[in-house]
Amino acid sequence: MTDYGQLEHEVDAVEGLIWDVASHVWEYAELGYKEYKSSSYVCEALEQQGFAISERGIGGLETSWVATSGNGGPCLGFLVEFDALPNLGNDTVPRRAAAKSGHPDGHGCGHNLIASSSLGAAIALKNQIEKSKIPGTIKVFGCPAEEMLNGKNYMASAGAFSGVDVCLHNHPAMVNTVWNFHSTASIDLWVEWQGLAAHAGVAPWEGRSAVHAMEIFLVAVNMMREQMLPQARLHYQILDGGKAVNVIPDHAKVLVRYRGPSAADVMKYKSWLLDIARGAALCTQTKEVVTNLGGIYDCLPNDVLAECMSSHMNRYFPIQWADEEQAFARSIQKEMGKPEDGLATTVMPVPTGVEVGGSSDVGDVSWLIPTMGALYSAWPLHIPPHQWGCTACHGMSIGRKATHQAAKVMAATGLDVLTNSALLQAVKAEFTKQLNGRTYRSLNDSPVNLSSSLDDAERHQYDCCIHAAIEHFGIQEHN
Repeated sequence: MTDYGQLEHEVDAVEGLIWDVASHVWEYAELGYKEYKSSSYVCEALEQQGFAISERGIGGLETSWVATSGNGGPCLGFLVEFDALPNLGNDTVPRRAAAKSGHPDGHGCGHNLIASSSLGAAIALKNQIEKSKIPGTIKVFGCPAEEMLNGKNYMASAGAFSGVDVCLHNHPAMVNTVWNFHSTASIDLWVEWQGLAAHAGVAPWEGRSAVHAMEIFLVAVNMMREQMLPQARLHYQILDGGKAVNVIPDHAKVLVRYRGPSAADVMKYKSWLLDIARGAALCTQTKEVVTNLGGIYDCLPNDVLAECMSSHMNRYFPIQWADEEQAFARSIQKEMGKPEDGLATTVMPVPTGVEVGGSSDVGDVSWLIPTMGALYSAWPLHIPPHQWGCTACHGMSIGRKATHQAAKVMAATGLDVLTNSALLQAVKAEFTKQLNGRTYRSLNDSPVNLSSSLDDAERHQYDCCIHAAIEHFGIQEHN
């Protein structure tokens, strides 16, 4: 039977570093694609602890990287995220209050804790296997822009996860459990129409309205909802609807996100959306242009790996919260009009057969290699993510305790994977069972294995998708 005491000691030994990273990333609160300081800080911390940065700028994403330690044996991956959300800057107080720095953005989904938990687990496990001479390789993946549902999909397309046997991730939540549910696949389409401008009063017949095309498109996609599966979701955001009321608008633009239960379903409805965009253009004598900003897969469960991780969730959770921490949580609940039940004090059983409507780019990784995540209490019960109440908790003692214990869960699960060959074989067999003969093909407009094999036209198409995603989210590219 494995003795986890030494591994716990290794995590405890870097607890200060874990919180240092979490605190800095929380303060930086950088949006996806421009997490320059956050990415560098995590990367440098790993280098200082003996990891080598083997790759940077993967898939055209500046803030992506891979840090590697070890040689031979099974290869274990840890996923790091570090992007924040807009307009969630909050102080560490149980009410909505601007961050002391005045920074408008914040970690309402706790990606600062995701970064620190994965970092802490990777460093502790590296130190343990070196001292115990356990064969194994650890790779830590710096993954940008998860909040934009982009990042790991482009990294997967670039072959970043090749050769990894198992990948582990984590996410703060309101409960304690493991990420063993099936999420939705998703795709983002940027649909534009180009028409012809004209004076709306003097000679409207000389123009062709791009806004009319967009209106027809939106009416049609709303009619499409009746033919969507119950698990599917459709959202859209109007980005350009003309600049002046007395000018026939010659340009219109809308972002459409479709979520479905599988990649095959997403591609089916993507095709339908393309037909609707084309039909709207024909109706209005305009020209449509559709850009695929990126697509992600659904997350595949792995019951064997989930049971393993759950055993460690029960070892290190629930957290023993201090009275003042529970009071802090109840104050947030009161402020938000939620039941005042404080923070979670139990660990939920392993979810099986559970469907959720949300999406994550972890899905692409889960279709390439067995993948599992720890979900752990880091904000009050009844509070959905992407709220100021979450941001506040992630910058104070609640977040500190959560990320420390989550690092232990991930490190212990990783040790099992590296040392128990029977477990690793069973995890891989379960992965094959979940795939059920299906294969991964990227939903991005690019080949699966991007490398020097790309010709100029393919590389240009791929780069255009990256740059379009960056442009959509209003981000200035880094020089």
